[in-house]
Formats: sequence, C-alpha cells, structure tokens
Amino acid sequence: MFEERFGTAPAGTWSAPGRVNLIGEHTDYNDGFVLPFAIQHRTHVALRIRDDGVIRVASTFDDETVELGLDDLTDVFPARRDEVAEWARYPLGVAWALRELAGEQAGSLTGVDLAFASNVPVGAGLSSSAAIEGATAVALAETWALDLDRTVLARAGRTAENEAVGAPTGIMDQMASMLGRADAATFLDCRSLEVEVVDLGFAAAGLEIVVIDTGVSHSHATGGYGERRAACERGAALMGVSALRDLGVDDLPRAAELMDDVTFRRVRHVVTENQRVIDTVRLLREAGPAAIGDLLVASHGSMRDDFEISVPELDTAVEAALSAGAVGARMTGGGFGGAAIALVAHDRVKQVTDAATAAFEASGFSAPTIFTVAPSDGAHRD
Repeated sequence: MFEERFGTAPAGTWSAPGRVNLIGEHTDYNDGFVLPFAIQHRTHVALRIRDDGVIRVASTFDDETVELGLDDLTDVFPARRDEVAEWARYPLGVAWALRELAGEQAGSLTGVDLAFASNVPVGAGLSSSAAIEGATAVALAETWALDLDRTVLARAGRTAENEAVGAPTGIMDQMASMLGRADAATFLDCRSLEVEVVDLGFAAAGLEIVVIDTGVSHSHATGGYGERRAACERGAALMGVSALRDLGVDDLPRAAELMDDVTFRRVRHVVTENQRVIDTVRLLREAGPAAIGDLLVASHGSMRDDFEISVPELDTAVEAALSAGAVGARMTGGGFGGAAIALVAHDRVKQVTDAATAAFEASGFSAPTIFTVAPSDGAHRD
C-alpha cells in the first residue's frame, strides 16, 4: 500500500498493539486504577522521510491520502480539527502533540509519509485508537530523534485523542499499548502514572481470554461517555475531593445522602471498581488467575446497573459465557457496545464460543465475532 500511494518503498515499519482491559473501567479519568494488557492484534505504520516539511497519511481505512504541512498542525489542532478526516486526526494529532513537545527542535523536524494497516478490530473496545497513536508516536519519536520516554509518548497519544480527535478519554489505553509485556498486565495508577508489571500466568494455569465482539459499534466522541464523565466530576465536587480516586467504599453512605440517585450510582461504580482492581492485583499475586472470576462478574454488574454502559448484546455475551463454564466474564472498554471478555479454561473455549453464538441467535442479534487474545509486547519498531 505504501508503494502504491507514495511511489517508493518505506524506510521502516513500526507497530503498536490494541489492548484488553482486564478490570478497571471508567476509573482512569477519575485518577484511579486500571489493569489492562496489550494484545497480539496490532496497528502497523510504514514511514519514509520527506524533505519538504509535509506530513502525508494514508490508510487501509480510506482511499484518500491526507496531507498537511508540519507548520500548519498548530493552526488546525485543535480549533479546526473538523476539517480533517476523523481517522487522520489520530496520527496527525500525535504529530502535532510531539511537535509541541519538541520545543526548540520543532523547526528542524522533517516531513514524513505514513501508511497504516491494522488488524485491531475497530469499535470493539480493544482500543484501535491507542494502537494507531502508539505506532505513530514510536515511529515519529525515533525518526525525529526525540528523547522522550514511553510515558511521555503515551501522554502525547492522549493529547491527540482528547484535543485533536475530541474524545474525552483517560490515559489507560495509551499506557497499555506503550508498556505491554508478554503474559503480563500493566497495573497503572492513573494519577501518578506509576506502573507495576503484574504477571498474569494465564498459560501456566491453562486459561485463556476469549473476546466476544458484539459488533455493536460505539464511539467515545459521542454523548454517553461525556455524560458519565461529567457525573463523576459532579460527584467529586459534592464530596469535596479533586477526583473520585480519593473516596473509598466507606465514603459511599455519605455520598448517598448528598447526591441524586443517578450521580450516586455513577460514583458508586467508580469507587467500587477501583477497589476491585486493587483486589484483582492482590489475588493474581497470592492465588493466581483462577481466583479473580467473581471480581470480573461484579465489575460487569456494576457497569450494567450503576454506570449503565452495557447493552443487551454485552449482557447476553457475559451470561452465555458464565453459563458455559467461564471462570469470570465482563464487558470491556468504554461501553455502549464493543466487546465482552471471558476468562476460560483452555478446554472450554469451544463451549463458551458455541454458547455465545447460540445465545445471540436465540435473541435475534447479529452473530458475534469470537476470538482469543494473548497478553503481548507493547509498541516497537518492527
């Protein structure tokens, strides 16, 4: 594709993974805790340096090649972002964010041609967006000789998503894509950005993560996500704290007295979800992955009932997986569609797959796409 679009071979290729969030949903922008892992599905970018200060981006998503001058990035983002095709805002937004970080180096940055291809399912809650951001960030940082660590590159990806795309997401996805490691999860404190690697031990325990992609597409840039975030900010203000991270389960009775029912349930989800992340990390270390099933199930119930971000297809996927013997199951990602995950013994993967497929058919839903994922390495040059 690169040669077709740009008429020459690229200088190199880089890639970054999507992610599955094992537990910790909508806690990231509340300064809380999350436990994602990178997956084997990746977005790849091929790159060639240009000598004219222009950045061009092409993708298998779109027949059009989008072109901007590097000096024009600050004029376009964020004020005129709507003039750029949505998919192109992700890589161009990263270029803009990195150029802002480059400081005195900004004037010497070279133009580039970039071409993207991805096998991260789009709209499934597996963070195809962080994968394109991560691939762009590592490719440009190396090409432009920017001395930026992976946490800074993850922040650049979040800046692109928040300001260049207009999606009010936290930093979990970008950190998971940047810092992933095989057979391990990234335990992230979203306030301090401190990271601990947590061994998952799925393979040794004979367990796999099955993804049940409902095919119900979602978009973080639409209203439901922003409304949930606003409710969390409202709840924190009523409790006199800077973020819901500062509340514990013991604070919930007082919260119930101060808030309307909807705001309280949003707050209760985040507070209890933070505790579930901490408990999951502890159980993984003390008892192994077979012990975390109840926490996954409780997380889904909280997202369904308190945060109200599930949909019938996700609930059906979770219930079918549990009925077929999954250790635990929950929706993953921002909600309103996307995918559920199930922690399943290796010899029960077919039963779970068959049960979910049959349940969707019985409910009149379109057939789900079902596959396994393995905890994998983060962004790198290929």
